[in-house]
Amino acid sequence: MVTTTAYDREQILDLLSAIADPEIPVVTIQEIGMLRDVVVSDQGVEVILTPTYTGCPAMGIIEADIKATLETHGIAPVSVKMIYDPAWSTDWMSDGAKEKMRRYGIAPPAHSSCGDIAAAERQVACPRCGSQNTETISRFGATACKALYRCLDCKEPFEYFKCH
Repeated sequence: MVTTTAYDREQILDLLSAIADPEIPVVTIQEIGMLRDVVVSDQGVEVILTPTYTGCPAMGIIEADIKATLETHGIAPVSVKMIYDPAWSTDWMSDGAKEKMRRYGIAPPAHSSCGDIAAAERQVACPRCGSQNTETISRFGATACKALYRCLDCKEPFEYFKCH
């Protein structure tokens, strides 16, 4: 495919803003803060991402989704660059993403900044009933970015998206 310049940076960001996080499909890579930038040049398009965790297993799927989305619109060649400095932070998550997670059954980080992580993780509200009477079952959930909790009021288990 030949490089196209029919799309500018903002239009490409708009196309990419619809790509869902494969591990939390109710939020997009933009809402969660992984989509950092797009560089358009005569050589193609470079999409810059910061994974939520180093070695995040979803990055291969996200990269494939990015390339497929852009190539569907005639944008090529496309490269994806991972950057790790600065490290991804839950501060980059939009408030909308946190609310979508809560409605999906995942407790989002309660604060926009982690501060005292140990204290923040003692006060995790149940995404189902809102109770803060919760306990940690396991520091590790289905993925490295989540922990497993249980609500002592409604008795339901739930995942918590760890603050970092």
